[in-house]
Amino acid sequence: MADKSKFVEYIDDALEKSKETALSHLFFTYQGIPYPVTMCTSETFQALDAFEARSDDIVLASYPKCGSNWILHIVSELIFSISKKKYECPEFPVLECGDPEKYQRMKQFPSPRILTTHLHYDKLPQSILKNKVKILVLFRNPKDTAVSFFHFHNDVPDIPSYASWDEFFRQFIKGQVSWGSYFDFAVNWNKHIDDENVKFILYEDLKENLAVGIKQMAEFFGFSLMDEQIQTISAQSTFQAMREKSEETHGAIGPFLFRKGEVGDWKTLFSETQNQEMDGKFKECLAGTSLGEKLKYESYCLP
Repeated sequence: MADKSKFVEYIDDALEKSKETALSHLFFTYQGIPYPVTMCTSETFQALDAFEARSDDIVLASYPKCGSNWILHIVSELIFSISKKKYECPEFPVLECGDPEKYQRMKQFPSPRILTTHLHYDKLPQSILKNKVKILVLFRNPKDTAVSFFHFHNDVPDIPSYASWDEFFRQFIKGQVSWGSYFDFAVNWNKHIDDENVKFILYEDLKENLAVGIKQMAEFFGFSLMDEQIQTISAQSTFQAMREKSEETHGAIGPFLFRKGEVGDWKTLFSETQNQEMDGKFKECLAGTSLGEKLKYESYCLP
């Protein structure tokens, strides 16, 4: 896991900024996508363009609230199993968050570096694409993602809240939330689903059989592990295990990052009209695509 003090320090700082930030002032737009002013700056994005990726970097991409902290933990454990060295990340692990000097400091970090990101494929630094860095992309069904995102905003003290679920849903569908539209993100990444250096995995599949998912990740990154090692990592990486240690690993925000982790929690909030609207949006953007099929929308998102 990321170096606790650095991770917690960064989050505490972002929460402190959030205290003074009204929801209407939470976002700034960079290259057409809204980002939270509490975590990103246009100066950092400009510096990111010149980021120097290494071919053995590991990129973990996902839309917010799809399980990025979960797979970061799993991949850190995979590296530990291979190298017997605890993976340390002296910077906040989300590539596009932090100060513009971050990328200079990252040059000193030992390989492999784990970089998590919520960026669209075409917003990644060119060096990641040029070096064919391996990218693991985690997706979660859009209804549970929206509900998780709403709870994050409205449960975490200091983060600007929405007046209601209905208000959040409207903004989510329009893509007026941090990191923009789920569907734009999905459409953009879907174009690269067959790239040899890109692997897509599904949050719901990990929930169903974590050991199988971990084995697939290990194979993708070229880590050779025994079955016992996979089982050990699996036992340490269940949602419940992560939640129990979340304050230790992520500070006060931990229990909010690992709230429920359930599949189907959307049924508690979605109205019939909202279901129809989301189903229509999915059909319009992803029906008939490889990713649309992989998301198993009928299984996870239809009442």
